[in-house]
Amino acid sequence: MCFSATASFTAGAALLVAGTVTTRFVRQPGEIPYAFIPVLFGIQQLIEGSLWLTFPDKAPLLNTFLTYAYSVFSHVLWPIYVPIAVYLLETVAWRRKALLVTATGGALVGFYLLYNLIRLPIIATAAEGHIDYVSPHFYIPVVMALYVLGTCVSPLLSSHRWVRWFGATAILSFIAAGAFYVTWFISVWCFFAAIMSVMVLMFFLRRDTVVNGLRDQ
Repeated sequence: MCFSATASFTAGAALLVAGTVTTRFVRQPGEIPYAFIPVLFGIQQLIEGSLWLTFPDKAPLLNTFLTYAYSVFSHVLWPIYVPIAVYLLETVAWRRKALLVTATGGALVGFYLLYNLIRLPIIATAAEGHIDYVSPHFYIPVVMALYVLGTCVSPLLSSHRWVRWFGATAILSFIAAGAFYVTWFISVWCFFAAIMSVMVLMFFLRRDTVVNGLRDQ
């Protein structure tokens, strides 16, 4: 997705289609935010595809706008949105309480990063098939910890098996992106994260609802 404009546009279109399919399996309002995750991933990838077209120095104002639009998704939306979406699926009382903690942590880091996006400039540059988002405030350890808490740990607290797989995939993707693509972490991790849309679809295709919550008490 992040490797070229063509890859981003192709992935974005595919994710929008996948998201449209996923939303058709929604049974109740609380499932809507989780079902929309592939759609949001798709929009994010289309933004990055458009950003690719602004290099090198073809449309500086558009480049800045798209850089910030992409960063709102990567920095702000996901740590806030994911724990809330998982919380709305949950019926087990203790898990809901734990998810409120992750949602609080995700909200704190999301708004902190939003503040820094407003306060400090963020610059995107293209090199070697990746986009480098210069965002030093993102890599502060406590910020990274809260980000992981919101985006990766919260799904692991779910009583739904495929939601937990979503969280496990998120953690593995986070580690892989950090280990192999440190310089382009923000862009590449979102490539891996888009793969998690499959886990979202699988949740709706193969639900494993906990009967009366007894299995997870």
